[in-house]
Amino acid sequence: MKRNSLLGECLAEVLGTFLLILLGDGVVANVGLAPRLAAPAYNWNTITFGWAMAVVVAVYVAGGVSGAHINPAVTLAMAVRGVFPWRKVIPYWISQVAGGFLGALGVYLVYMEGLRAAGMPNVWCTGPGSVFGQAFWGGTGGQPLASYSLVNALIAEIFGTMVLLMGVAAVGDTKNLGVGANLGPFLVGMVVLGIGLCLGGPSGYAINPARDLGPRLFGALAGTKGLFTGIYWFLCPIIGPLVGGVIGIKLYDWVISTFLPQK
Repeated sequence: MKRNSLLGECLAEVLGTFLLILLGDGVVANVGLAPRLAAPAYNWNTITFGWAMAVVVAVYVAGGVSGAHINPAVTLAMAVRGVFPWRKVIPYWISQVAGGFLGALGVYLVYMEGLRAAGMPNVWCTGPGSVFGQAFWGGTGGQPLASYSLVNALIAEIFGTMVLLMGVAAVGDTKNLGVGANLGPFLVGMVVLGIGLCLGGPSGYAINPARDLGPRLFGALAGTKGLFTGIYWFLCPIIGPLVGGVIGIKLYDWVISTFLPQK
């Protein structure tokens, strides 16, 4: 007999988000530290593919128990949509942030010697001081063609998470084109890949409050400086995705679901 309980769902969210961050922040550390090639080895394509694969693995592992939200923005959007109980929102959020924290711990254990040697850089989360900003632009001797304001980064997070929830809704919608052969998690990963490649530049595409907050908390404890300086950490990777996720799921329902044929 299948056992399904809130405890089991929360544990699945912890494990799923742990895997997401272990692999996602893992690719950032792997490429950002780059012991042989240093900063020129930092490649945005490698980062985006690594994060996409992290999503695929996490959703396949946790999906059968919790639905593999692994993202507070997804949890909130599904509650607003009416397909997820509001009483489970906070437990899911806590589980996701805890999983993100533990995933960052895992990255630290795997890369601890390189991280220590590099002075504990920010491989944990998006925003000012991240490895992307320091290694990609600073280490190569080049300068960015444009810099982005707090408002621009917030807009990017809203749009990125909007696209994420539209993609998640479409992948799971049997009335739409439909996804067969258990390919849903893979296609969700491809949605994340597309967001990273096309919309990720201004903010680093957190598109997930737990993906950013859990590792940010661990990074601060591990000795990375400046992770909670200013308002960026709260506004862009937390508020932006929560707003964008709700917009995305409502747009999908209003513009697409309403006009799909009933089966």
